[in-house]
Amino acid sequence: MGYPKPRLWWTSTDLSETGGSSKEFEGHGITLGGKNMSRAVTVSGGPSGLQQVISVGRHELFADEPKASGGHDEGPDPYELLLSALGSCTNMTLRMYADRKGWPLKETRVVLTHSKTYAKDCVNCEQPAAMLDRIERRITLIGELSAEQRQRLLVIANLCPVHKSLTSGIDVQTELVEPSL
Repeated sequence: MGYPKPRLWWTSTDLSETGGSSKEFEGHGITLGGKNMSRAVTVSGGPSGLQQVISVGRHELFADEPKASGGHDEGPDPYELLLSALGSCTNMTLRMYADRKGWPLKETRVVLTHSKTYAKDCVNCEQPAAMLDRIERRITLIGELSAEQRQRLLVIANLCPVHKSLTSGIDVQTELVEPSL
């Protein structure tokens, strides 16, 4: 049995209606019921310097800090990688939606920036925790789209899975493990 056409998300109802199961998606970055949604990411750093090697499946990326921050600028910094994830997910979500609707979206371009700012009604502005992370996302839609289609795509951009993760409560669980020999 072939894999279903890619979708933004799957529910147990979708699978039961097609006779499928979560087993069909193993190794494809999709699981259900609070299980892993992507391949494991391994990040390795050497004995010195800030450059990191990121391995995801057969892909290898580098992360580093700019020279002004003590790095060698051999790759994007961690916040730039986070912005890349949001921008990529936004573009993919918009592409899938426009294709499904048959809309003439030729290209999407997302420019993102990250900054730290104070809350408007900051009571304890002198406290470091009073700073808020702000991501600005500017989306350019290229194609002969109506005003209604453009507005709908703006709404859909906020439904991209990475955006939803970033704007929800994220539970990061950290544990120490022994090195394997």
